[in-house]
Amino acid sequence: MAGHCPQSDALCSDFRDTVRTRRLRVSTSWLAIFAVFVAHARGDTVRVPADHSSIQSAIDTASAGDTVLVSAGTYHERIRIRAGVAVRSEGDDSRGDSGLQRAERTIIDGDGASGTAPGVLMAQGSVLDGFTVTNVGVYDDKSWNQHHATYGNQQAHEHIGAPGTPGIGMTGVDCRVSNNVVHHIGYTGIAIQGVDGKQCQPLVTNNVCYRNMGAGIGSMKKSAALIEGNICFQNFYAGIGHDNASPMVINNDCYENIRAGVGISEGACPVVRGNKCHKNRRAGIGVRTGGNTQPIIEDNDCFGNHMAGIGAEEEASPVIRRNRCFKNKLAGIGIRSHATATITNNNCYENDRTGIGQESDAVTTLIGNQCHHNGESGIGFAACSAGRSVVTKNTVFDNAKVAVGIHSGWKVVMSANRLSRAGGLPPIMMVFAGADVTLTDNVIEGGGVAGVRVAGRVRFVHNDLVGTSLRKVGPPNFAVWALPGADITMTDNTARNWRHALHATESMVHARRNRIESFHGAAIVVKKAPNPVSIVNNTAVSANPDDKVVLLTDTFGMVRDNMIVVPDTIDAEGRQ
Repeated sequence: MAGHCPQSDALCSDFRDTVRTRRLRVSTSWLAIFAVFVAHARGDTVRVPADHSSIQSAIDTASAGDTVLVSAGTYHERIRIRAGVAVRSEGDDSRGDSGLQRAERTIIDGDGASGTAPGVLMAQGSVLDGFTVTNVGVYDDKSWNQHHATYGNQQAHEHIGAPGTPGIGMTGVDCRVSNNVVHHIGYTGIAIQGVDGKQCQPLVTNNVCYRNMGAGIGSMKKSAALIEGNICFQNFYAGIGHDNASPMVINNDCYENIRAGVGISEGACPVVRGNKCHKNRRAGIGVRTGGNTQPIIEDNDCFGNHMAGIGAEEEASPVIRRNRCFKNKLAGIGIRSHATATITNNNCYENDRTGIGQESDAVTTLIGNQCHHNGESGIGFAACSAGRSVVTKNTVFDNAKVAVGIHSGWKVVMSANRLSRAGGLPPIMMVFAGADVTLTDNVIEGGGVAGVRVAGRVRFVHNDLVGTSLRKVGPPNFAVWALPGADITMTDNTARNWRHALHATESMVHARRNRIESFHGAAIVVKKAPNPVSIVNNTAVSANPDDKVVLLTDTFGMVRDNMIVVPDTIDAEGRQ
């Protein structure tokens, strides 16, 4: 099995080391910024416009540790902050319509296409606190509306790290950008990037970024910021975008962006935790472009997005754990295009199609997830050429059609899962022609035409197939329903409350040491098998002397040592 296995000691160790390392470097960055705060507390205050008519002229006279305090107004300039200088708007932290009142009232206007510098360029140890930054570059409302209407499907595939002029820019510096409102920028609202392969670790907190022509916040070129508590909505690409960067992205609210709420690509490896990603035109959190794109995505709420809650494609390799993905238009979690994903302990429910969906030769490991009340399947595998999946200890219940549907091209190993549905006619699990599935130690429970309906190849070992009620007439009611061309091996399973434990037509059948209780007429029915069958040592429990363990029609092979056991001859522990 390629890809991660999150229960292995190696992955758990790697995960702990990654989180420990990122927490350590964020703590180190906080200490550096704290030192700047202490310096500012001792430094001088330069006021705008009382002391200087422009913000830049005030900055030019300030020294490291000084604070430039700016009164409310609109300032038509682009500013370059000096190292160690804090630039802050005047006022308290009262809330306004979109951000802090003081940020809404203190505006840095970049005058559109009149310059090539960022609206604000940060420096080492500098602070920008409480401004509106707008009108830097050209915002294109027509283009925004066009791509919003087409869900971003017509947008060119551009690196978020492509050159441009941001509203607020920081390159290779540790600084703090907080409490700002950044909107209608011709590029990314807040752009963070390392330089010469060196990380930078700024703090980007509690900003509001909207209607920018790039991302709301872009983390690029090995930047390793703490991005926390921001609101990013209606941006042209992602709310928060990543290109070859590894920030901590925590407790942000990203919604109604044209592509993803959080977009991760080009070798980015962020920790994305505790975010709310909703109503985005594509995925809530989208991961793509290459096996070295390896984010950790955990404990996020992704809902109401127009495609998947969390999506991975193009060979990306995320760890997706403990997220809640619900009411998305397609899947709660969707994996495709050769992506390799480890998906553990997520709750995926009430999505229009499937809880967890996989397609186009993905490689997945699914452990401990809950998938329920989805519009089609709990876990779905769409037709592909060579997909692979390990599915262990998941709970899948009360989905509208099937708990699990596996189409052609998939090789799936399922163990210790619980699959159920209270009512309805579809099978609980469907295996299509061309799929290869191994089922071990699963509980498959409910009604419908079958516990498992099979047109492909399935090996059943030690599963418990439990029907909710035995239906003697009407639509089929089989624990395993093998269609023409199926290849079935059943060993050491139990089946009860089904009309037949196995009903096979024109299928290859091998059944050994299975136990069948509460059936009608015959426990195992095989018709027109194309090859000799092997049905050996199976036990059927019935008080009806006319019942049979095996009923064959136009079929031959090895059929021996099968027995009917009368219930009165069985003790409390199930022994004869």
